[in-house]
Amino acid sequence: MSFDELGLRVELLKASKSKGYTAPTPIQTRAIPAILNGRDILARAQTGTGKTDAFALPLIEILSRKKVKRRYPRALVLTPTRELALQVGESIKAYARRVSIRCTVVYGGVNITPQIDRLKRGIDILVATPGRLLDLASHRDLDLSRIEFLVFDEADRMLDLGFSEEISEILEFVPTERRTMLFSATYTQQIRNLAQIMLQEPDYIEVTPSNTAAESIVQKVHLVDKPNKRALLIHLITTGHWTQILVFVRTKHGANKLTEKLVAKGISAAALHGNKSQSFRTRTLKEFKNGVIRTLVATDVAARGLDISNLPYVVNYDIPSVPEDYIHRIGRTGRAGVSGIAVSLVSPDERPHLKAIEKLLKQKIPKEPIDHYTMDGTVPDFVLLRPNNPSSEKKADKQIKEIVNKRKASKQRSQTPAGKARSKSRSGRKKHITKKSGF
Repeated sequence: MSFDELGLRVELLKASKSKGYTAPTPIQTRAIPAILNGRDILARAQTGTGKTDAFALPLIEILSRKKVKRRYPRALVLTPTRELALQVGESIKAYARRVSIRCTVVYGGVNITPQIDRLKRGIDILVATPGRLLDLASHRDLDLSRIEFLVFDEADRMLDLGFSEEISEILEFVPTERRTMLFSATYTQQIRNLAQIMLQEPDYIEVTPSNTAAESIVQKVHLVDKPNKRALLIHLITTGHWTQILVFVRTKHGANKLTEKLVAKGISAAALHGNKSQSFRTRTLKEFKNGVIRTLVATDVAARGLDISNLPYVVNYDIPSVPEDYIHRIGRTGRAGVSGIAVSLVSPDERPHLKAIEKLLKQKIPKEPIDHYTMDGTVPDFVLLRPNNPSSEKKADKQIKEIVNKRKASKQRSQTPAGKARSKSRSGRKKHITKKSGF
């Protein structure tokens, strides 16, 4: 099927061709006609499959058929994060301006006044995050009473982030007579419950099997001790001449620390997480897309909605504890049919998470040894013992292994409740002695 067969006006067809599209993706082929035919939608598709245009094109087509004198929001698109809101807004605006439809984006973390001013000038489509939307609506800076279309983009992620109450409040502001569309990467029970409440006889659209990674992504695992992860990552980036890398870590502190270490090694890098200001996050993403920043170290705030053309590498520096998050993370590469590589650095304590991911994928991810770095690679002669490495343990001197095992046992004992109590008691005695001595 071609775009010409979807029932879109000439201006939108030209706009889609100018973006480089030669044919609609599977989700677009099924969702666009259904929306144009007046149906509610519950759609499941992986990230990077063209979900945004699947609802943006038909929405703009329908709204452009009926122009209004006074501009008020007729379509509302909800997204879980500021980054996704901005990207969805950019995509919609690229089409909307061709047919004189106005779109704006509102999100938290920035001054609300310019957003209010923009709303007063009149818009047709509003893209928003839940918190800022409720701020505007509850203070009567935004009228949602004429919403005709309500779209939830990444609905499952919205629920994961705890927006259930906000969604209930938003539903009180919008009309009950409306068209509703839920787009999600997964069909959790929460999504099914939400669909039951909001959708009227919806079309169920599923274009990809659940819990699978795109075929265009080459996946590999490096088994590595946790203290060696940073050295391995630097080795991969420098020797492989990697030019653009998205690295996922578990915590904000971890993102900052890893970024500092990469910069110290001459690798341009920046951290992206929830503690960064919106202006910083926007600027950082722009610089990363433009190649000014080589490595972006991010928490899962960037796991969805981050749309970077031809991103070649995604690295799971910390393995996610939720298997589905692995799919969302690596979905940042291998988009729109372009190949990409997803590398996971797995330490011994993360093996259970890896097994859970492989169970979800129903396949084993290939393990690749890197000499001098990974646990299954060769160990240099100057390293006396590398624990968990069979060849190293076989070559190591017996006395060295005994010393290492004793230290390991001692460390494990100190981490038990009894060990911690003894440590606390010794600490208390030291303080008492110091106080009596007058030091």
